[in-house]
Amino acid sequence: MNKKELEEPLTLSCPFCREGISNVSFLESDYFRAIYNIAPIIRGHSLVISRRHIESVLDFTKEEQSEFLVFAAEVTRLLLKTFRGEGFDWSVQEGKVAGQSVPHFHMHIVIRRPGDLQADEDWYGKIVENEDILLDSNSRKKLSDEEYQFYTDFIKSEI
Repeated sequence: MNKKELEEPLTLSCPFCREGISNVSFLESDYFRAIYNIAPIIRGHSLVISRRHIESVLDFTKEEQSEFLVFAAEVTRLLLKTFRGEGFDWSVQEGKVAGQSVPHFHMHIVIRRPGDLQADEDWYGKIVENEDILLDSNSRKKLSDEEYQFYTDFIKSEI
């Protein structure tokens, strides 16, 4: 698949295909983009999204498969440095039953620091116990446009 094929028509209802998504990407490759989560669970929570509109990791081409892990690790290293993280969680929800609310492939990167959540407040446990705080939930407080741009620019400044 060549780069031209990656720039297929926008899927207007998809937030990851919207016009201008590259403006809020802090890192890009041929097949993926990294963006800050619009409603982060904790500071540093970001996403790796496919440039091509696909719903599942199982839909990756061989080229996308090869690049995914390398790109995700590069993004994670950048986020660990930028947000002074000591660890991280990676999470992919595949299908509605698994919590995927945006039908476009994306992986959550949650940068962790000591004390970032209370002992009984692990983010994954929250998903299981309460649909209102799913990783892709629309009910979590969203950042303003200014806050969102601040975080995007902040991460870019560390590259």
